Amino acid sequence: MADEYLVIGEVLKPQGLRGQVKARPITDDPNRFAGLTDVFLRRGDSFVPIRITVERIEDDAVYMMMDGVNDRSAAEALRGELIYIDRARAVALPEGADFICDLIGMNATDDAGREIGELVDVLQPGSCDVYVFKGPLGEVLVPALKSVVRKVDKAGKKMILNAGRLAEVAVFDH
Repeated sequence: MADEYLVIGEVLKPQGLRGQVKARPITDDPNRFAGLTDVFLRRGDSFVPIRITVERIEDDAVYMMMDGVNDRSAAEALRGELIYIDRARAVALPEGADFICDLIGMNATDDAGREIGELVDVLQPGSCDVYVFKGPLGEVLVPALKSVVRKVDKAGKKMILNAGRLAEVAVFDH
């Protein structure tokens, strides 16, 4: 089952003296923050809503005020906190696209039955995402191409990869 909340940012540090925070966007499009008025912070097993005012968006940073955070000390206490939205407010993805958080943790095999490992990270170097698997073959880097990824079963947390294409494009760290 998919998580109800999606990470969209991380508080990096206080910005100024009046409680503003600088956050790193964890999303393809930092402008995703432009229309947000509410986000969630995790408190134990719960997600607590907090109102925000986005003051400035840059390619690698979002500057915002959070309700109840009125000085530098309160902002400092949020350093390292992840910022979430609920799935109902997530952006619509194009057909065939998945949220990275829905892919992490999947176990992959190739269509010949060889275990590749668990998807532990997705690198985004530019033109094509790269899946990072760890398993019996060590670390395996696989480009996220339709010709390589045969099937993604989100409910079963499984991925089937094309064995022939893996031999051509994957990087194996033996």
